Formats: sequence, C-alpha cells, structure tokens
Amino acid sequence: MKKVLRIHPNDDLGVALTDLKAGETVTLDDQSIVIADDVKAKHKFALQDFAKGEEVHMYGLIVGTAKYDIKKGQVLTTFNLVHKSEKFSSEIQGEFHWTAPDISKFKDKEFMGYHREDGQVGTGNYWLVFPLVFCENRNIETIKTAFEKGLGMERQDSYTQLVTQLVSSYQSDNFDIDSIDFTAETKFKAKPRIFENIDGIRFLTHQGGCGGIRQDSETLCRLMAGYVNNPSVAGATVLSLGCQNAQTDMLQKAFDAINPNLKKPVIIFDQQQTGKETDLIQNAIKGTFKALIEANKEVRKPAPLSKLVVGLECGGSDGFSGISANPAVGYVSDLVVALGGKAILSEFPELCGVEQELINRMVDQKDATKFASIMRAYEKAAEDAGSGFDMNPSPGNIKDGLITDAMKSAGAAKKGGTSPVAAVLDYTEYAMKPGLNLLCTPGNDVESTTGLAGSGANVILFTTGLGTPTGNPITPVLKVSSNTALAERMPDIVDIDTGPVIRGEKTIEEMGEQMLNHIIEVASGRVESKAMILGQYDFIPWKRGVSL
Repeated sequence: MKKVLRIHPNDDLGVALTDLKAGETVTLDDQSIVIADDVKAKHKFALQDFAKGEEVHMYGLIVGTAKYDIKKGQVLTTFNLVHKSEKFSSEIQGEFHWTAPDISKFKDKEFMGYHREDGQVGTGNYWLVFPLVFCENRNIETIKTAFEKGLGMERQDSYTQLVTQLVSSYQSDNFDIDSIDFTAETKFKAKPRIFENIDGIRFLTHQGGCGGIRQDSETLCRLMAGYVNNPSVAGATVLSLGCQNAQTDMLQKAFDAINPNLKKPVIIFDQQQTGKETDLIQNAIKGTFKALIEANKEVRKPAPLSKLVVGLECGGSDGFSGISANPAVGYVSDLVVALGGKAILSEFPELCGVEQELINRMVDQKDATKFASIMRAYEKAAEDAGSGFDMNPSPGNIKDGLITDAMKSAGAAKKGGTSPVAAVLDYTEYAMKPGLNLLCTPGNDVESTTGLAGSGANVILFTTGLGTPTGNPITPVLKVSSNTALAERMPDIVDIDTGPVIRGEKTIEEMGEQMLNHIIEVASGRVESKAMILGQYDFIPWKRGVSL
C-alpha cells in the first residue's frame, strides 16, 4: 500500500494514506520529501515551500492560502491555511467533450420496480400520511400508532427488553447494573405483512405550514407534492386543520406544476370541516385502509436501468472521501447517465470552488446563468447572516483532514462524475431531464436527502468518512464508507465499503460497478438498505433560511 498520494498533477499538497512520523522520508513522483511534522492519515502536507498569502492547490484547484510561511513537508492545519476558492463566471467557457464509460456489463440489466402511469418506476411502494400544518402532528402520530399496532407493523426492538431487565434488577435486593448482559439485535423483528405489496406506510411530521412567511408554506407544499409524485409512493392521506397558510389549493397548485396528469390517489381530511377530532381520525383511518387495498394491487415488474434516479449526497466526510467514496459514486453517476437514467447532485455550499468546472459542463447557457445566480445569492445570504461558505467544514471534517470548504467541496464534487450537466434545479424542482442534474440544497444531511427524494430520487448514494445514520422515509439511502475502519466500526450503518480503493486493491471503476450492482439489488427489493433496516426515516424540510 502506498503511503502518500498526489491527487492531481498540478497539486502542491500531498495526502497521507497512513500515519507519517516527523523526520520520515517519503517518495512521491520521484521526489523525496522529509516529513516535518507528524501527519495523521487523511491529512495533507506541503510538497513545496509556501510564502504567506500564497495559494495552495488540491484536485488541481485553489483550496486555500497560506496564513504563514509553510515549509515543504509541514502538515496543513487551520492554523496555517485559510479558505480561498476559484473565481467563476456564469458564461460557459470552452467546448466540453465527454467520454462515456463502458456500459456493456449493464445495458441489458434490469431491476424489479413499481411502474407508475407517468412512466416513472419506484424502488418501493409506500403510502404517505402527512399534515399540511404542524397543528396536525399529534393526529398523525395517533393514526401512526393505530396502523402500526393494528397491522402488526410496530417495531419490536430489544432495547425495551433491556429496560425491563434494568427495572427488574433495580426492584430486587441486589441491583447491579453492570452485571446485566445485553446484545442488541441488528434487525428489528417484523410480523408478516397484511398488504404483501406495500413496503410501508410512512407518517411524516414537520414544523411548517403556518406562521413564518408565505413562501415557507409554498415551498413546503411543493416539497410534499414532490414526495407524492416520487415513483416509490402509491398515494397519500393528508390532514388539514383548515385555517393554515398551506391551504389545500396551494398543494393542488404544486401538484399541477410538478405533474398536471398525476393519477395517484390523494385523500384530504379537513379538521375544521369535519368537526370532532375523533371523527377526523376515524375517517382518515378508514379512507387510508381502503386506499391501501387498491395500492396493494401493484406488483414489481422488470424495468431498465434508465429508470434509476440516483441522488448523490455526502455527510460526515473525511480526508479520504474525495479519493475513494466520492469518485466511486461519481463513476456510478456516469454509468447511470450513460444508461439513460438520472443522477442528482445536491449540497450547493459544497460546490464552492468548483463552480466553473461544473458550468463548463453545462448543456444550456440558461442553466449556467441560473446556477451562478443561485450560488451567489446563497453565499451572500450566508454572509449577511454573519457566516459564509468558509464556515461549512464541521469540527469532524477538520479533525479528519478537510481543512477548508474549498478542499471539502473539491472532493465532494467528485460524486457528480464527469458527464454533462443536463439541468440545474432550485430546491423542490423535480428532475425531469435524463442526465446529471444539480439540485440546490443545504449541506445539512437530512435537509439535503429530504430534498433529493422530493425531486424524484428513487435511491440515494450517501458517502461518509466518519459515519452517519441518515435515512429517508421513501427512498433507500445507501451509506458508502470512504475507509474500511469505519465500515468495521459501524457495520449496522454502512452498506458499501470503498476502503479497498485506498489500499490499492480495487480501482474506482471496479468499485463503482460493484456499487451499481448493489443498487440493482436494493432497487428490486431483494436487499434492504441499512437505514431502512434501522427504521431511520429522517425528514426535515428546508425553510430556505441560511443552512450550510
């Protein structure tokens, strides 16, 4: 295994693939470098001397400037490096030529999915129950309890047994908490399905729909319309109080904008029109049960891989993410695009510094102008709030080698592969065009994955170097670890390990092909994502405030 790596020929930073000791000599591209400081794996060291204020490069891009003089072999830290990113123009520069990957292994493959009338294909078959306003959250939870207990869907976890054991021991004469032996089961036990072809009922709650500004409610309605339109959703039950900002006609306008020919059943219950709360809940339960009978008639059928819509996301990134997990996911993106499918790259704060590279890949100048406008407005909003894209890296990112936002972004953008950019989408806009789509979301894990599913993603690849349990109610979120140590430490969270890339045991292309085969199994319902196994149904709408 190599000890060090230069990612791009023009880089003046090296990456430590293993811990390096001060005084150790390493060889990189026939150049001998004496390591000046202890350098932990994932961190970067200088390949040349830098004067104060001099630009520093990784991935062939500017990722910062030297705060002080930095000597060759010194480690890069927040003490001696400050964020700086490449400037960009909204104009497409130069001609872009893409060499598509070899898809011969996948062109005849299929997945087993749920075919909808509008031509979309779902990787699951879910029924949604959600409120138009937070006032109805308690009623949603009441309906959830009734259905989960009544249909035998209630999750029985072994932690309840742990508390029972603790209570029993506490009530005895010889309480000893350390003597209780407990091993958590990795998978919840579930009873046989009443509705064989329904993968679940998902009960979504939120804190929106009233108060705030009118645009918040409009955004929420567009997001919920996107969820109903997602091919993995069979239909929805909606609760309305009646007086909130997010009126039912606002939701209908959102449906019309996303899909004027939407054929899915959406049953709405208004509490102020119904009267008694008990009647509202009874009506909602009966209406939902009747709709489930119809939804259960849907069955999985073969679908081409062109029907995949793969969301591209990262969270808890580390210094290896941009070397292993993100490029491997980028190769999957290229494969899906070459097969006629869609890929959606989210998290605009983590595209800082790679804007021009993406703009130059855009098919339409209008998209380039739109992208530049959104990025500049987003960064200004962050700065006006006393923050900025430079504050995006978290303490965990920094601790594991991502020192500046430009450095983090340059690696994060690798998830988007190398294909042309077919469309630029603002938050809640639905992915319609085959190819790579850019979707404006925050870098916040759950706000971003929530947005990806609302824009049509039927599977999400989520790279991580530190580990995160993030999931989604309707779209499987496959966690891709950048390093094997994480995969071994958190096996109940990680779906795919790209550590073999770091060790030189697999190429990016081999890892990407393995990942796409895993996606086919998950999309067909033959393999369950770790997040779904854990019941990790995260849902947080973005209010368009400043969130990095």
